[in-house]
Amino acid sequence: MKRTPTLQFLLQGRLERFAVTAELRANEVGRGPRRDDLMRKARQARTASEIHEWLLSPNLQAPT
Repeated sequence: MKRTPTLQFLLQGRLERFAVTAELRANEVGRGPRRDDLMRKARQARTASEIHEWLLSPNLQAPT
């Protein structure tokens, strides 16, 4: 099943919004394990967004 560009942008947008929201909440919480958890989730969402973008790249080549 080929994904439409709209769905692709929706996923990246959701991941980015999640990352921003998690960072804002982390700054409100202050130092501690909850903040660390929120910042980790924000990094994971940004990484997932970058991987998603890379996989959709028209210049993607198989490893040799």
